[in-house]
Amino acid sequence: MSDVVDLDVAGKRVFLRCDLNVPLKDGVIKDDGRIKASLPTIQLLLSKGASLVIAAHLGRPKGEAKPELSLAPVAMRLSELLGQSVEFNGQVVGETVSQAAESLKPGHILLLENIRFNAAETSKDEAERQGFAKELAALADVYVGDGFGAVHRKHASVYDLPQLLPHAAGLLVAAEVQVLKKLTQNPTRPYGVVLGGAKVSDKLGVIENLLTKVDVLAIGGGMVFTFLAAQGKQIGTSLVETEMIDVVKEIIASAQSKGVTLVLPTDIVVAPAFAADSPPTLVGVDAIPADQMGLDIGPDSANAFAREIEKCATVFWNGPMGVFEFPNFAAGTKIVATALTQVSGISVVGGGDSAAAVRALGFADSDFGYISTGGGASLEYLEGKELPGLQALGM
Repeated sequence: MSDVVDLDVAGKRVFLRCDLNVPLKDGVIKDDGRIKASLPTIQLLLSKGASLVIAAHLGRPKGEAKPELSLAPVAMRLSELLGQSVEFNGQVVGETVSQAAESLKPGHILLLENIRFNAAETSKDEAERQGFAKELAALADVYVGDGFGAVHRKHASVYDLPQLLPHAAGLLVAAEVQVLKKLTQNPTRPYGVVLGGAKVSDKLGVIENLLTKVDVLAIGGGMVFTFLAAQGKQIGTSLVETEMIDVVKEIIASAQSKGVTLVLPTDIVVAPAFAADSPPTLVGVDAIPADQMGLDIGPDSANAFAREIEKCATVFWNGPMGVFEFPNFAAGTKIVATALTQVSGISVVGGGDSAAAVRALGFADSDFGYISTGGGASLEYLEGKELPGLQALGM
């Protein structure tokens, strides 16, 4: 694998695949963490005399040009953060893009429109993806992969394109892999993992793989109600995956047989409806009313989670403990996040909603050992899967 630091890019056009998939509401960026995470590689390449053609995706437009998923607001924010103009073409490929790329001078940046507006980017047809990758390759001399949040996808700009150009991993991708290696190769013990989010099925592979590696596994978020149901508890109208109950019973038994401390909530904050103004009530896990749904772990549970986290030397956290976007149901996530800031070793916040949650709740990125930019990519790495984007970069 080439190192981006040693890469000779003076006077060359670099195709830089970033992850600029930020949360947008009415055209306004709600969390610019991923844009900021891309800056070190961008600034390094510019300082080395390169011009940049940057590609990224936003959301899942499924091959259609959807104005609400345009990267135009990202171009503006990137320009503000860099203190220089970023040319935004509004197209992905084509004659105007080729001309704009060819006329780039060293130190200049062209940001392409949402690369997923082109259906070939995400196509399962290899020939279609490779044809698109060739069009993209014609825009540059060198490829740098720095979109960690997309490296688990076999997409044209992530997997096929680096195979057509001299390539290297960007600083962000290199840093993410280094951190994930610390979590998978002889982690400092005790090693704890905290998982939240909506569905057990989304995290099943990583739970099964981590059960052979961790000392503590704490489960919160919407997925916890499938665990409670597996223990025979009544969960009211809470989110549940009934088809996963037998699998979860096996997970509980497996944790016990391997000596893993499995931490589940003992109290829950419930409400009659999924709404910010829905009145919260604190109940024990054995007393969830039939007409109420759980929207957060309770304070006793959050403090129990925190005590286990603070004992650990290595902690990975992915998925909020409750509906953190609603103030009445954010306390569990905040207590767990605070505990992560107290870890003596390394604490890793695993991207996606977890990263958005800690920022929304007022924490600084520097409060944690590391904040990953890629939720899905981090989980698949921890699951032991080969990630196509890393494979293509020789990592």
